[in-house]
Amino acid sequence: MSLIALARGVTFRSREVGARGSRRTVNQRASGSERSSGRRVLVLGSGAREHALARAISRSSTTAEVVVAPGNAGTMDEGGADAAPIRSIEGARLDPADVVALAQREAVDLVVVGPEGPLCAGVADALGAAGIRVFGPSAEASQLEGSKAFMKQFAARHRIPTADFEIVTDMVAAEAEIRRRGAPVVVKADGLCAGKGVVVAQTEAEAIEAAHAMLVERRFGDAGRVVVIEEALVGEEASVLAVTDGTSLLVLPVARDHKRVFDGDRGPNTGGMGVFAPSPHVGPELLARIEREILRPTIDGMRAEGRPFRGVLFAGLMITPAGDPLLLEHNVRFGDPECEALVALLDGDLAAMCASVAHGKLDPTAVRVAPGRSAVVVVLAAAGYPGTPRAGDVIRGLDEAAKVPGVVVHHAGTKRSAEGIVTAGGRVLAVTAVGASILEARERAYEAARRISFAGGHFRTDIGASVIAAAR
Repeated sequence: MSLIALARGVTFRSREVGARGSRRTVNQRASGSERSSGRRVLVLGSGAREHALARAISRSSTTAEVVVAPGNAGTMDEGGADAAPIRSIEGARLDPADVVALAQREAVDLVVVGPEGPLCAGVADALGAAGIRVFGPSAEASQLEGSKAFMKQFAARHRIPTADFEIVTDMVAAEAEIRRRGAPVVVKADGLCAGKGVVVAQTEAEAIEAAHAMLVERRFGDAGRVVVIEEALVGEEASVLAVTDGTSLLVLPVARDHKRVFDGDRGPNTGGMGVFAPSPHVGPELLARIEREILRPTIDGMRAEGRPFRGVLFAGLMITPAGDPLLLEHNVRFGDPECEALVALLDGDLAAMCASVAHGKLDPTAVRVAPGRSAVVVVLAAAGYPGTPRAGDVIRGLDEAAKVPGVVVHHAGTKRSAEGIVTAGGRVLAVTAVGASILEARERAYEAARRISFAGGHFRTDIGASVIAAAR
């Protein structure tokens, strides 16, 4: 079922938005005894995505407790009268065997996997073999993200529109292909690189340098042993995510990520410096086309190839000036910071939705898109990011930021110390704001972001600016 179908009035578990963006159950409020017999959920990961997932899952009336491994400073400070308690397990390892042992020790009913690394390593397979329900695809299905070469070849096999490409394994072939194509040209390391293995080179020399760093210097280790060289596309980027049980689809609102570190899309790529949703650049007709030409062929193709996909399928797209959607990349989990925005746009029971996928039968009525709501996320990054981030800087102003209406500050690279909450990663916080429009949500997000400070901290000031400019 698509977002279009949801907009036509599918029933859902009714909720209302309370002060500061919290959600309270309208038609059923769980008592302590009801929660104690509810679902125990383990969320894997330590970023703002996992903080957002944990908060949303804790507000399910059927959730008794949420455990986040390894979590961050934010996931140690949640819960309340209208939410199940959340706690972190610091230092938890996310390799498959350790996750299975942790899930068994904690007696959880459901595991929700945040990052791609454990999925590509087979954590969903290990949990399934142990009889533990998991929201996330198998290792074979995760190759859609784990190998860019696999994704491109898969797209070619199933006639999914994507940029023209060539796969190379040595510098001689790489340089020849770069010179054949000319600049601009895109150079991608095949494996997982935390969002930093893609270079959109503006000159042939820059592209050759990027390929050399991957293939010869091994800057990304084994992830750069194979390199994809592809045409550089122009247009408007879009992030389209769909929840799936391997057959059915639930398409979520379209988001617009901002990958470059500086305003105006300048500087190196990062894991994501901010996002807004829903994106006005993708209307209902185009979204239906994306579902028909990209999402549905991917799900059907994976099932036909014997590696059915269950979880969240992320399609990173370029919408060309002619209005055609082309696939840039597939991810196999909620994007970050897309997740923070999308969670803010959904009403209903996220835990029930994840559980239905884990049981093999998606329940599209568990959540719905809240009408008349927009979200903007501004990421606050540490000094040195996206290079080597500095850690240990004290973060001030979190309480003041949380007082801005419609704002939730999701933690990412943070930890607690004797001095208070300090930086502990590249992307430190994701300031998430909801409003009746992108403009209102943007104003709230930046008001909150300006109330937070830490030495060397920086953020983009133009998240959502393209929507405002187009409206004038």
